[in-house]
Amino acid sequence: MAKLKAGDPAPDFTGKTTDGSTVSLKDFRGKKLVMYFYPMDDTPGCTAQACSLRDANKNIAKKGAAILGVSTQDSASHQKFTAKYKLNFPLLADTDHAIGKAYGTIGGGGLMAAAKAIVGMADRVTFIIDEKGKIAHILDKPETKNHAEEVLALL
Repeated sequence: MAKLKAGDPAPDFTGKTTDGSTVSLKDFRGKKLVMYFYPMDDTPGCTAQACSLRDANKNIAKKGAAILGVSTQDSASHQKFTAKYKLNFPLLADTDHAIGKAYGTIGGGGLMAAAKAIVGMADRVTFIIDEKGKIAHILDKPETKNHAEEVLALL
């Protein structure tokens, strides 16, 4: 599969979020989506990234965007992570890795990506998807502590 780039249609997805509801890409049509993939709940980098986005969620929403976090842990893990850090956006449980594979965040090139794929962890990548479902920006090396500032600069 070719690596996704800005201008490509975002791959469709359907999955369960923290509260047990099902979401799909089409649910976000008409607004921007900050869809960020992260390796694992409740680890230092992932927590810093999630809290950065949590703290800026109102400003991100003012720019017409929603936030959706995606990792391979199950809904129970996501619920604990959300409650512990009072996250104000949903996390999507990609337990079968289908969404990560479609977006190229699981099983990509390189030794580290291969090692992560073996244990079921996604690479840390953020996709900003426009109102029509096209990828507007890709942040493939986000700075976890200042991730919201990176995102806001691109919205």
